[in-house]
Amino acid sequence: MNAIDPPASGNTLVRAVEIVAADGFPIHGRWFVPTIVAPHSPVVVVACGGGIPARFYAPMARHLAQKGLATLTFDYRGVGESIGDGVQRVYAGVESWAQLDFSAALNAARHAYPAAPVAVVAHSFGALLIGAARDANAISRIVLLGPHTGYWRDYATRWRWLLYLTWHVMMPVVTRLVGYFPGRALHLGGDLPRAFALDWAGRRAPAVARTADQRRRFEHILARYGQTRADALVLSITDDAFAPPAAARRLLSLYPNLKVTQASVRPSDLRRKRLGHMAFVRRSTGPYFWERVSAWLLLSSCCNATLSTPGATSTKRVPGAASGSGTDRQVPTDSANLFQPSTPSDL
Repeated sequence: MNAIDPPASGNTLVRAVEIVAADGFPIHGRWFVPTIVAPHSPVVVVACGGGIPARFYAPMARHLAQKGLATLTFDYRGVGESIGDGVQRVYAGVESWAQLDFSAALNAARHAYPAAPVAVVAHSFGALLIGAARDANAISRIVLLGPHTGYWRDYATRWRWLLYLTWHVMMPVVTRLVGYFPGRALHLGGDLPRAFALDWAGRRAPAVARTADQRRRFEHILARYGQTRADALVLSITDDAFAPPAAARRLLSLYPNLKVTQASVRPSDLRRKRLGHMAFVRRSTGPYFWERVSAWLLLSSCCNATLSTPGATSTKRVPGAASGSGTDRQVPTDSANLFQPSTPSDL
């Protein structure tokens, strides 16, 4: 049964929803619905980062709704409000989140707004899930915020070994001992289901499907990524330890048929000393990105335009292996600039 939350603002209705995945698992989410939907606007599904509860994306979803974009957030199984019988009892690997949970959310959005094009805003590891969804070919626009594949050598050089020891050495040991990764107790983000934690910890080689088990689970999924044909806006932050621009390039090599506009944002662009991986969703820094994301989604929906930044490129994907070894062919664009450095009024 759906519940109605108090309106977050005068022009946005927030509604709790339960979505049943193909295997019967209940996925919990929220619709952020504008009172007036922008003409020709897409319906937006937010793919959260790995283990990050959907509530952290609520301010961004409200912002998009206030711009006329109906937006759906949801928690993957084993996370946030989709905890089920408990994180220790839920099987939730990468393929579960992608093929079951994200697919269910995508299907719910298409049924709620059957006449609207479908857009996805994915943060962090959520970018890896899109191509594995059963109806990924229905997506027409994609925004990737700090995308990465979890491969340790893509972490920022300064933090690489610390992150490797944390996520690829300590995490699998703790996960096997406890039965899940207790991120909250360790002050390392949210709790992670066992299967997903071990999937992430196992990203020690460039290829997504490295072991025999991974090939069994992932190779048929990776074959689908080429079916995702969409315009994409890809934003990276230069001081992001998890997902610097190099990590985005590896992620994009999995998607050979995206029409990509890619940009890197520096802390100085926001008059800040530091931004980091969560700057896309923090209330203090997020509006800089949300304003530009909503403008890109709305302009591309009515004009089929590609927007760029100073020094940004519109990138034609050259098909590469699903191991992350694709290459880029970059063509400078002269289109409208949404990423001028912010002024005090922007902050």
